[in-house]
Amino acid sequence: MQTVINLGKYLFAIPLFVFGLMHLMSADQMAAMAPGGAVMVYFTGLCLLTGSVSVMIGKYDKLASVLIAVLLLLFLIPHVQGMMSATDEGTKAMQMINILKNISMAGGALAYAALAKDARYVS
Repeated sequence: MQTVINLGKYLFAIPLFVFGLMHLMSADQMAAMAPGGAVMVYFTGLCLLTGSVSVMIGKYDKLASVLIAVLLLLFLIPHVQGMMSATDEGTKAMQMINILKNISMAGGALAYAALAKDARYVS
């Protein structure tokens, strides 16, 4: 059973890694949504990549998961704005899905932080 439970960190980290890659590969398309444009998209993509790798290898994983949670909660801002300004129901629904995804992944990051072993910088 412990083996199955240990898979949880990978099930959490792999989507973050993919989201980081998507930020790097689609920075021009995402730039309009981010304050700071493409530079901020590249920065957040690198944050997602390094945070997910940190969780997977277990180094600085508590710090990384707390910072990932903060980043994901900050990602709520453009999605809430997008939902409030959307005129069609499809866009509103997509923004709501992104809002709920970010909230649930931030919750997962904080839950992982509670169990993380490398607590050098966050106690």
